[in-house]
Amino acid sequence: MPFEFNFDINFPLQLQGIWATVSLRDFLDIFIVAAILYKVYEMLQDTRAITLVKGLLVLMTVTVICNFFQLHVISWLLQKSLTLIFVALPIVFQPELRRALEHLGQGGFIGKSVLLDDKEAAAVVNELVKAVKSLAASKTGALLVIERKMGLNDISMTGVRIEGLISSEFLLNVFIVNTPLHDGAAIIRGKRLVAAGCLLPLTEDRSLDKELGTRHRAAIGLSEQSDALIVVVSEETGTISVAEGGKIDRHLTAEQLKERLTPAFSRETQTPMDIIKHWRDER
Repeated sequence: MPFEFNFDINFPLQLQGIWATVSLRDFLDIFIVAAILYKVYEMLQDTRAITLVKGLLVLMTVTVICNFFQLHVISWLLQKSLTLIFVALPIVFQPELRRALEHLGQGGFIGKSVLLDDKEAAAVVNELVKAVKSLAASKTGALLVIERKMGLNDISMTGVRIEGLISSEFLLNVFIVNTPLHDGAAIIRGKRLVAAGCLLPLTEDRSLDKELGTRHRAAIGLSEQSDALIVVVSEETGTISVAEGGKIDRHLTAEQLKERLTPAFSRETQTPMDIIKHWRDER
C-alpha cells in the first residue's frame, strides 16, 4: 500500500483546540524542563559526553522517522541499540556523571557566589598577578586554583588547611622551593587562601603537547572536572599559563593574566545589597 499524506483542512481548528487546553502551569512546566536541559548542556559542553549526546539525538531522530514510515526491522534494531547504549552510559561516562552529581550536591547547579565587590576584587587580582610575576621571574613552579561556583572541598582536604587572606608575600612563602607545600596546589576562595599543598587529578587527554609537565596536566585535569580557573607557573621556563574548561592557554603576559582573573572575582551584576552599600558610601 503506497504511503499517503492526508492534509486535514481543519488543522487550524485543531491547533486552536490544543491551545485552549494549555494553562499557565504547562508554561511553567516547559520553562523548568528547558532550564534543566540548558544547565545539563552547559555541564556537558566541551566534554567528550556532548559528542555522545549528539549521536543519541541522531539515533532517536532516525528511530522516529523509521517508526513513521513503518520500517519495522530497522526500528527494532535501533530500539535495541539505544537500550544497550543507555545501559553502558553510566560505565563509560562515569567522570561526567560524577561531575554532574557534584554540581548538584555542592550547589553548583543553581550557583553560589564567592565573588567580591570591585575594590576587593581588584586588590586580590593585583596581589595574585604580583605573586605570579615574581614566581615566573624566578622560575618557581606554582599551581593556583581559583574556586568559582563549584565547591572544591574534596580537593582542599588533600592539602594543608590555611584560611589566610591573600597577599603576594603570603603566596610567595607558600611556594618556596623544597618546602612541603611547594609541589601542591593552592586553593583560593574569594579573598582567602583556603589550603595549600593540594593534589589535583591528572588529565587523561593523550593528545596534549609532550612538553606539558605534571603541573600543567594536573591543571587541565581539574579544569575538566570543575569550573575552576587554574594558574600554572612553569618550573622549567617560568611560563604563565591558565587552564579553564579542559583547555590551557600558555605564554600569557601579566596583563593578559589580569584580564583572565578579573571576571573570576568580580560581580558582573550588582545585588540589592551592593546598591544599598554603594548609596550609603556616596552619602
